[in-house]
Amino acid sequence: MQLNTIKPAAGSKKAAKRVGRGIGSGSGKTCGRGHKGQKSRSGGWHKVGFEGGQMPLQKRLPKFGFASRMAKYSDEICLYHLESLKADTVDLAVLVEKGLVRRFVTKVKVINTGTISKAVKVVGLKVTKGAKEAIEKAGGSVE
Repeated sequence: MQLNTIKPAAGSKKAAKRVGRGIGSGSGKTCGRGHKGQKSRSGGWHKVGFEGGQMPLQKRLPKFGFASRMAKYSDEICLYHLESLKADTVDLAVLVEKGLVRRFVTKVKVINTGTISKAVKVVGLKVTKGAKEAIEKAGGSVE
C-alpha cells in the first residue's frame, strides 16, 4: 500500500445532490420541492407541532399531573421495618446504613402499616399518630 493508492471505503462518500442545474439533471426547475406552498419557499418552515394556525394538539389537551421536586428527598417506612431492624434506637443514619432509605433522603416518616412488638426509640423521624401509638404501646418512645 502506498499513500497515492489510499481511498475511502466504497460507498462512504456520496456526492451532494446538485439541484437547479437543468431539466436533464432530474432535479432542475423546482429542485425536488414540488410546486408552490410553504415548503417550496426559501425559509419556509415552521416549528414542531405547528398546525397551520389551528390550535395545536398539545395545547388543546388538558394539563394533568404534578411531579414534586421534594419527593426524592422524602421517604416513608412501616412499623414492620422497625420490627426487622436489630437496633434499639432508630434514626436517619441507621435507616440509610441498613438500606431502608436512599442516602440522599432528608425526611423520613414512619407510617402505621404492620405491627411492632419490640421497644424501639425513634429519634428525628416524623411519625403518624397511629404509628406513635403502636410504638408506645410496644414499650418504645418517639422523640
